[in-house]
Amino acid sequence: MKPANDLNEADFSSYNALDKRDVRSILFGIMLAMFLSSLDQTIIATALPTIGRDLGDFEHLSWIVTIYLLTSTAVTPLYGKFSDAHGRRVTMLIALATFIIGSIASAMATSMFILIMARGIQGLGGGGLIAIAQTIIGDMVPPNERSRYQVYFATVFASSSLLGPVLGGFFADHLHWSMIFWINVPLGAIAFLVTNNRLKKLPRNDRKRSLDLIGSALMVTATVSLLMALNWGGMRYAWTSVEILGLIGLSALFWIAFTLRLKMAHEPLIPPDVLNNPVVRMGVLAACCGIGTYIGLTIYLPIYFEVARGLSASASGLALIPLMIGSVVGSTISGRAMSRHVHYKRVALAGLGMSMTGTLVLAAFAPILHFWVLELSLGFISVGLGTLFPVSTVSIQNAVPLHQLGTATATTNFFRSLGGALIVALFGAIVLSGVELTEGASLETLKGSLSHNSGLVAATFSYVFFAAFVGFCLSFLFLFAMKELPLRGRTEVTPRRSGNTDLSESS
Repeated sequence: MKPANDLNEADFSSYNALDKRDVRSILFGIMLAMFLSSLDQTIIATALPTIGRDLGDFEHLSWIVTIYLLTSTAVTPLYGKFSDAHGRRVTMLIALATFIIGSIASAMATSMFILIMARGIQGLGGGGLIAIAQTIIGDMVPPNERSRYQVYFATVFASSSLLGPVLGGFFADHLHWSMIFWINVPLGAIAFLVTNNRLKKLPRNDRKRSLDLIGSALMVTATVSLLMALNWGGMRYAWTSVEILGLIGLSALFWIAFTLRLKMAHEPLIPPDVLNNPVVRMGVLAACCGIGTYIGLTIYLPIYFEVARGLSASASGLALIPLMIGSVVGSTISGRAMSRHVHYKRVALAGLGMSMTGTLVLAAFAPILHFWVLELSLGFISVGLGTLFPVSTVSIQNAVPLHQLGTATATTNFFRSLGGALIVALFGAIVLSGVELTEGASLETLKGSLSHNSGLVAATFSYVFFAAFVGFCLSFLFLFAMKELPLRGRTEVTPRRSGNTDLSESS
């Protein structure tokens, strides 16, 4: 098999199939689909107390969030494999349809059990939207131009992170919490209509192959067991309890079985040559550590602001803006640099150095830093990390053949989500290390315990920031070790249509 970056002109046929109008329409549709998936992870948080009160069940409230995380993370590799076998269009439409069905069922739920099951269905659809959207961009434009489009994706994530809590609170307070789910129906329908016809024009690079259902079942079971342990550990059960240790052991057993299945199956869920590709391996690890650390900070910084800094919930959301917006700036800088410079890793390495410096400052001086200096540090961290987004995604896509693009992209998103879950669990263990909680403590009990130990929490967050520093250091090392392949379309064949497909120029 020829190297992924050694392609002839025929390999670029998919990049010439769409004019700039098609690209703009498809981009709008897949950005909307990504927005739905990422928004549903943030919009629910501020409405949870209202939902618990209306449905009369606070004990299982956290499962509304947990079940979505479990199902969406577990099915991500399945979507990549399925799209490589059956095409992007049908895969995107299946994910959208599943997500909309889950949204309708969630909006109509009359009990907590029904709502949790409906959210699980939502996750089955949402898990494919982000991975398939990134894969479609990989089909439409060559890697030397693709980094520019990653900026739009970073904007989607930042927008959903900022708008989600605000919209969720507004719907819960002034309309009804079910509007959180009803809003997905018209937006999902628009995304469906916009992408359906346009994606028919996208040439197919898929090959006839079978899905590894046994491998899928092993991977899903291993993932669900691990995420259940991470979500229950330290909250519902002690980390050393039989329940948590049993779930971790069960997860390890199924991961071993899954690894053996990858070696034995005729067509495994994740092809060994994808996992053995050094660029993919190092790129996935860099994204896993860097972006996983970022996810952990976005989840636990509100606790720091509310408990250690005494901010209200709404003020805490506003204080997160520098951490959200900075990533868009960093992605823009890095994306433009990738399209212009041969040594495209350098900007991301410098950016991760910025993030390492920012977290080290917070680890050393967070309890005594002036609020605006703290905000500036968060912006500094975010801008630096944002440079990693396009470099990691495009480098991985550039390193694999076109018929494995979906599998490689979905694998990246899967391990990135799994890394986020692991780091969130680590941060949670650090924050709660000095707080005594009874087994099965509720969310209200947790918040009260933290509030009565605000001084301890403030000091403990120095360790959280140091852990974030270590995460960024690991990301830097993995990215440094990643081989810098020439981007397709730069030094080889660069076929172009008369119409430029770069939105920044065509608009």
